[in-house]
Amino acid sequence: MSDIILARVSETLATQHSLESLVRQLLEMLEIVTEMESTYLTKVDLNARLQHILYARNSKQMQIPEGMSVPWGETLCKRAFDSHCFFSDNVPERWPDCEAAKALGITTWMSIPIHLADGSLYGTLCASSSEKKALSSRGEQVLQLFAGLIAQYIQKEALVIQLQEANAALIDHSYTDALTGLPNRRAIFENLNALFSLARHLQRHAILAFIDLDNFKLINDRYGHEAGDRFLVEAGRRLTEGQTEDDIIGRLGGDEFLLACLSQGEGEAERRQINVIKTAIGARIAGEYWLGNVHIVYPGASVGVVAIDPLHTDVDSALRAADMAMYEEKKGKRATDFLPED
Repeated sequence: MSDIILARVSETLATQHSLESLVRQLLEMLEIVTEMESTYLTKVDLNARLQHILYARNSKQMQIPEGMSVPWGETLCKRAFDSHCFFSDNVPERWPDCEAAKALGITTWMSIPIHLADGSLYGTLCASSSEKKALSSRGEQVLQLFAGLIAQYIQKEALVIQLQEANAALIDHSYTDALTGLPNRRAIFENLNALFSLARHLQRHAILAFIDLDNFKLINDRYGHEAGDRFLVEAGRRLTEGQTEDDIIGRLGGDEFLLACLSQGEGEAERRQINVIKTAIGARIAGEYWLGNVHIVYPGASVGVVAIDPLHTDVDSALRAADMAMYEEKKGKRATDFLPED
């Protein structure tokens, strides 16, 4: 029997890829070895003072319900901790005040705590029966073995989750502009490729607005780089006001930003949309800025907006076209444009 159990344990560890699937296999084997009616894994929440039944296997009349929560102070496991006794074949007499055990009809009960590497209590691995059962050394050994395996798996699973979260954070960092928190140039290009693919599928144009913050160098020179950074952050925030889930907004670098979206129509409707976008961007960017102790009234940005047919133009060429449109607007501005003193 021991060889069979060890073989099954080895197979289970090699094939099960979640805590639940592993535990359910171990509970079945634990039932075979201990000859108990119910085997189950609990999780103890010491802060909430609750014990939760995570997974249970019930082979006969006794039913330990999954999802049940019992106040920690009312459980057999808590009594076992207090008395350092983790087995009894006469639960009603040993712990007559345990209402949960009485309601479930538990006569024989064995348990082992599951401690993680840092010493914290995760929960318990238990087996119980309505009949009187003797404690076998083999059953006790298997219980300890399985508790150790579950603890190791929980720690491995937690490590995997931490690594996944760290990887996701790194990916998010690599796609985010560190100053403004907006998508950076790398993210913009990937988002534009997706937008162009969607536009081709829908047989629509893509609209790109290239935004250059006029006089940004003057802000840096006159008020310092801290004020310049504050200005970029605030400009980025204003650009995202009214942003829809379909809009792409990001910082290309320096004082250049981009807004892109799908065209909502053709011909005159598209031209109206372009004008609306250009006017809205201008209105959002222009105005008063409080940059720490510095107050400026900013006249506005140069914005080049173009409609692109993704069937004939790639993302790089589209960006160059929007850049050229922005440059033409910048050239057409009056030479008297200036940044007022604070």
